[in-house]
Amino acid sequence: MPVTTDSPIDDGPFADAMAALGPFESATSLAVAVSGGPDSMALCLLADRWARKRGGAILALTVDHRLRSESAGEARTVAGWLQGRGIEHRILTWRRAGDGPPAGSLQAAARSARYRLLQRACAEAGILHLLLAHTRDDQAETVLLRLSKGSGVDGLAAMAPVRETASVRLLRPLLGFGKSRLQATCRRFGQDWIEDPSNLAPRFARGRLRRVSEALGSEGLSVDRLADTARRAGRARVALEAATGDWLAQSVDVFPEGYAQLDRRVLLQAPEEIALRGLSRCLMTIGGGSHAPRLDRLERLYAAVRSGEDAGGRTLAGCRVIAGKPGRLLICREPAATGALKLDGEEGGAVDWDGRFRITPPAGQVPRDLEIRRLGVSGRAALRSAGLFAQRMPAVAALSLPGLWNGGTLFALPKFVSLQQRPNSCMVPVCGARFFPSRRLTDPAFAVV
Repeated sequence: MPVTTDSPIDDGPFADAMAALGPFESATSLAVAVSGGPDSMALCLLADRWARKRGGAILALTVDHRLRSESAGEARTVAGWLQGRGIEHRILTWRRAGDGPPAGSLQAAARSARYRLLQRACAEAGILHLLLAHTRDDQAETVLLRLSKGSGVDGLAAMAPVRETASVRLLRPLLGFGKSRLQATCRRFGQDWIEDPSNLAPRFARGRLRRVSEALGSEGLSVDRLADTARRAGRARVALEAATGDWLAQSVDVFPEGYAQLDRRVLLQAPEEIALRGLSRCLMTIGGGSHAPRLDRLERLYAAVRSGEDAGGRTLAGCRVIAGKPGRLLICREPAATGALKLDGEEGGAVDWDGRFRITPPAGQVPRDLEIRRLGVSGRAALRSAGLFAQRMPAVAALSLPGLWNGGTLFALPKFVSLQQRPNSCMVPVCGARFFPSRRLTDPAFAVV
């Protein structure tokens, strides 16, 4: 019997979709992000059956963003539905500072908070796999959104079916299925769902796209065609990432003090696409950012390097890009872009700062209100006088290194692995400092299944 676009998803096709995302442990434990909509409810029920057959179990996680007055009640409704089916469920609440909406894009802030809460809950539960209910329709919308922003191949590849993070694997087993099949699956289970009115709200880009989806489809921009575009772009992205990784390994030096140098000539001899990708990876690693710089801005930086107009330095993605030693390009953190992190005054373990460094405070009690912030000019001078300044390090790179400050007084200086022993002349405390960027030069490859 042929499968129609409105057919429920059976256990067999779902098991095939999961197998493509494996391997999994025996008696696998999974977490499932459940908003209460038809997509996530169907995913939750399918995943529950899949896990039980293998001697495992799932943990359903609902994030209450508190952006609508109904959200708390809806989360409780989802909890009741799943409790009735014997599925463990937790509600994760986004607690923002203040009562107003977050600065910048509301949806972007909510999405960032959602992933942070979900990953933290997985880590606490010892779960390695988090299932997300993005569908073929969502993939098509993502392609359109990326097109509207002028994205390149990476953007058009849209969402990966598998993405590795430090704590959990993000899995999207429904990218091959349309929303109508998820609704049909809920009906087969006898499961109701919640419709979120913001999904069609014209103030959001996705809402506007959904209102005109029929017209776009009549012009050839159908869900299937757009999703196929993402798959093909994903193939190209995998090949380009591999070539970029090879180029980075041969052309870029990253130093333990958190800066990079590359050969300008080698950069300009590389194919432009590889050079742009290599620059982007360097900027993310050195700048501590989680997202690539906008392509148009990256292209302007590359054009300045090619023309030699970068001699006075350029800034992008929280980095300074300046001429270093003859024929070398120096990429270091922009000091003004760094922030401050307060410590609690108690003896404790390592903390991460600025998306770049893992800092171990000095042993013993540290003063209250101690905070990590950039060294700046005065801290750089203290680093030199203490004998902790690596001879090869460019002076400009030291400005954004971490220091422990007690108000306006420098309490402790960083000691890097490049200095094996603490100099005898150093009369101030030292804190361990390890370059630990949130984005490495080469991350796990984009997945295409």
